[in-house]
Amino acid sequence: MATKRLQQSLLSRIPCQRNMTGFRFLLVAAFSIVYGLACAAQAPAPAPVESPDLAGLAHAAIRVADLDKSRAFYQKLGFEEAFSMSQGGTTTQSFIKINDRQFLEIYPQRNPAEPIGFMHVCFEATDIEALNRSYVARGLSPTEVRKAGAGNLLFTMAGPEKQNLEYTQYMPGSKHTNDKGFHLGASRISEKIIAAGIEMQDAALAVTFYKDKLAFTPAPSLLPGQTWLALPGLPSQEVEIVQHAPGSVFHLFLGVPDLRHAEAQLKALDLQVEKQKGMLSIQDPDGNQIVFLKAKPS
Repeated sequence: MATKRLQQSLLSRIPCQRNMTGFRFLLVAAFSIVYGLACAAQAPAPAPVESPDLAGLAHAAIRVADLDKSRAFYQKLGFEEAFSMSQGGTTTQSFIKINDRQFLEIYPQRNPAEPIGFMHVCFEATDIEALNRSYVARGLSPTEVRKAGAGNLLFTMAGPEKQNLEYTQYMPGSKHTNDKGFHLGASRISEKIIAAGIEMQDAALAVTFYKDKLAFTPAPSLLPGQTWLALPGLPSQEVEIVQHAPGSVFHLFLGVPDLRHAEAQLKALDLQVEKQKGMLSIQDPDGNQIVFLKAKPS
C-alpha cells in the first residue's frame, strides 16, 4: 500500500495535459524498476549446493559362475556370509561380510548371457536425502530414495556409460544393522575394503564424470596406467578407474596391517600369491583379483 500511495503522490505532481501522458508512463516505469531492484537486493541469496561427501564404500557387487564355490573361497579367507536373499527357494544374493559397514555382494549367474565379474559399487551416505538433493543440484538424475529389500534406504543413478551407481544409508532394523558385531571371522585376512576397480570403455570420460559431477578427488595411482580417485570427504577410500581391455578382471583392494603376515596367512591356505611392489594379489574362482595393500589410516 505504501508503494501505491507513493506512486499516486508522484503522479499527482505532474500536469495532466495530454502531452505529459508519455512522461507519466516513463516515470511510473522507472519507479517500478528501481523498487524491484531494491527488493531483489534484499532477497536472500540462493542456498549453496550441498556437499556430496560420502561415508565410505558400502559394498562391491560381482556376478559369479558358481555361488557355492565363491562362498567357500571367501570363507577360506575368513570372510563369513552375514545373510542371503532368495526367491522361489533359490539364492539370488549372498552378502559376504568384510566389516560391519562393508560387504562383498555376490550374485549367481542365472543364464550364460549374464557376464561374470563386476556389477556395481555402492557408496554409503550419512544423510541420503541430502546427498540425493546435492546430485540433483549438480544436474544429475538420481532415482528417488526408497527402502530396499534388506531394510536400508537406497537410491541409484546412471553413471558414465549408463553403469549403475548405488547409494545406501544403513537404517535401524535392517539386515545389515542387525548383523552388527556378528559374522566377523576371527581369521579374516583383512578387515577393510580400501578400493574397488570400475572398468570403463572410456576411462578418461569416466574420470571427468567422477571429478566434476561426484566431487571425487585425484589420488596417487598404485598401478601403472590406471587412475585412482578418493571418495569426497573420505580420502582413505578410493575407486580405481580401469580402461577396458580384453581379459581384464575386477579388482577388489583390501587393507592389511602387515603385508608379510598376510603373505604367510595366504600361503598357509595353499593359495598362489603374486607379489608386486607394496601389494599381494590372489585370484578368486572366476579370475577376479583380490589385492592386499597395507591399510591406510581411516
